[in-house]
Amino acid sequence: MTKTISRLAAVATLAFGLFAAGHALAAEEEGNLQQSGARLDDQASLQRGAKLYMNYCSGCHSLKYLRYSRMAEDLGLTEDEVMTNLNFTGAKFGEQIQTSMTPEHATTAFGKMPPDLSLIARVRGSDWIYTYLKSFYLDESRPVGWNNTLFPNASMPNPLWELQGLQHAVMGKAEAGGDAQVERLELRTPGTQDAEAFNQSVRDITAFLEYAGEPASLKRQGMGVWVVLFLAAFTLLAYMLKLEYWRDVD
Repeated sequence: MTKTISRLAAVATLAFGLFAAGHALAAEEEGNLQQSGARLDDQASLQRGAKLYMNYCSGCHSLKYLRYSRMAEDLGLTEDEVMTNLNFTGAKFGEQIQTSMTPEHATTAFGKMPPDLSLIARVRGSDWIYTYLKSFYLDESRPVGWNNTLFPNASMPNPLWELQGLQHAVMGKAEAGGDAQVERLELRTPGTQDAEAFNQSVRDITAFLEYAGEPASLKRQGMGVWVVLFLAAFTLLAYMLKLEYWRDVD
């Protein structure tokens, strides 16, 4: 009996330790994130995000849980607008958003097929996506020529370098027995957008990916207003019924 209790205590201690370590790691990463400010109720932002995603991200990353037709309906776009401006694979209007990159090309360029991003916002969170897209810097030691402060050694280049410009890492002092860490990023070659415009572009992409992770959230938010109004009307009727009922009792 004593041995059983000891084993249970050891298991509980290990589980608590793993939980605490995971929580501390999450908290540490959370502290490095920037607030995205992405809004699902801003249809113009979602439309811009869809355009940016299709032009800069869809060449490598698919959205296999989202259809062109659903995107058009939710974002207030016509079939012609979607098929002319946002469909680069020749897919039909009712088909899922796939990438034009072949597995062979992906293996040659990146070593593996880039992941589908349908659920990235639900897994990582909007703030993570926003920070990640702003954290690329040139790194000649990497095969792809880029690195990322939030997700070191990421196997992808900066897809938005043309808009953002070229960032370089300013390294801090190396600690004893360790490597120097990135102290800050410095923009040395401006892009086609200034800092404010680029932040908005990244915010738009983030909002679109948040939408893509759960398209029903747009309709749920719209229904929420009606639900609140219904509950308010029902509460008023219930209160009036209560007054009428107790008036007879008195």
